[in-house]
Amino acid sequence: AEAAELRERLRLVKHTVLVLSGKGGVGKSTFSALLAHGLAADETKQVALLDIDLCGPSIPKMMGLEGEQVHQSGSGWSPVYVEENLGVMSVGFLLSSPDDAVIWRGPKKNGLIKQFLRDVDWGEIDYLIVDTPPGTSDEHLSIVQYLGAAYVDGAVIITTPQEVSLQDVRKEINFCHKVKLPIIGVVENMSGFICPKCKNESQIFPPTTGGAEKMCQNLNVSLLGKVPLDPQIAKSCDNGQSFLSEAPESPATSSYRSIIQRIQEYCDQHHFQEEKII
Repeated sequence: AEAAELRERLRLVKHTVLVLSGKGGVGKSTFSALLAHGLAADETKQVALLDIDLCGPSIPKMMGLEGEQVHQSGSGWSPVYVEENLGVMSVGFLLSSPDDAVIWRGPKKNGLIKQFLRDVDWGEIDYLIVDTPPGTSDEHLSIVQYLGAAYVDGAVIITTPQEVSLQDVRKEINFCHKVKLPIIGVVENMSGFICPKCKNESQIFPPTTGGAEKMCQNLNVSLLGKVPLDPQIAKSCDNGQSFLSEAPESPATSSYRSIIQRIQEYCDQHHFQEEKII
């Protein structure tokens, strides 16, 4: 009965993309926020961003929605909207203060994730982007299990170039294989820094073992692209603005646009294949 309820709620979701990383601080929430902004730039598409990083919900801040609250209607919880075609849901909207800590054990976390999927009235949406916490435990198992009632396109895995990050990303890839979650590809974030004055590139996080590119070759996973460091990205996130529209000429923006296009192409291809199977 529970699976049927989730299936009914999620049947209006055309594409679902999970954003994962083994390690914290690699820019996963930033990527999720910019992926949502990039997809919603097409006004014909309806985009939803679900933040299940329950202990560190940074999406409300990044989307300029701090202080907003969730409202209930007859059809469930209403998401908070950035634009008419971009809705957001996060535990951050349920806290009385942004500084409140969520000190919960697994079952309570799992219960809220289920509630987000079952009780939020997203309406008909083209893309559901799910921002997850770092790691491979409770929240990840729950979201994969609950989304099993619907069709999931796959996961985008975020890493930085250094081996310490790649080590955890290999675990994340292994997790995806074990739970039969398709991998759309890997994004190497903070991949070098181009000085705006001298135009020389510096490696802030040296790819001592060949970076994401070498890892993807070894594990037979797609590399979606590399995003260089740009201080404006952090500034835009702190101000709750879209970096893509704030810095359209940045090399990082063109990297993001190319990666977003590849994700869209993957989703369209898989949707077409699924329809053929049906």
